[in-house]
Amino acid sequence: MRSEVQLTVYDEVPPEAARVDQGLDAFNTAAAPLDEVRPLVAMLHTEDNQWVGGVVGRTWGRCAEVQQVWVETAYRRQGWGTYLMEAFEEQALARGCRTIYLETFSFQAPDFYRALGYEVRLELSGFAPGIRKYVLVQEFADEIDET
Repeated sequence: MRSEVQLTVYDEVPPEAARVDQGLDAFNTAAAPLDEVRPLVAMLHTEDNQWVGGVVGRTWGRCAEVQQVWVETAYRRQGWGTYLMEAFEEQALARGCRTIYLETFSFQAPDFYRALGYEVRLELSGFAPGIRKYVLVQEFADEIDET
């Protein structure tokens, strides 16, 4: 069977690599209710509509993923990142999520996320010297209705 196919390894992504995404998308769509994945974005602007920062992520079932967080340099260390994360978390919780997770590198903001209550669940080394990647998670308890 191996004589029927040829292996080619590339140093750059060739156009036909899109077939890998297409095949995986088709498989995943058939296997899981991916139509239930919903984007979730919190953006922050000044009164004159200048962009300050944002959080981009998604929710699916009881999980939310923070994919990107950015605050303009002039607005950092003033609480805006926390404000954005809290807004994201609040909306995720309103959607029924109880687990929020994200990835960050050691040169990015792991201490920021730890201060918000996220815990490191996975730590990977082997990138450039001294750089680590973290997967952080925060789990929220189900609300108890005592009425």
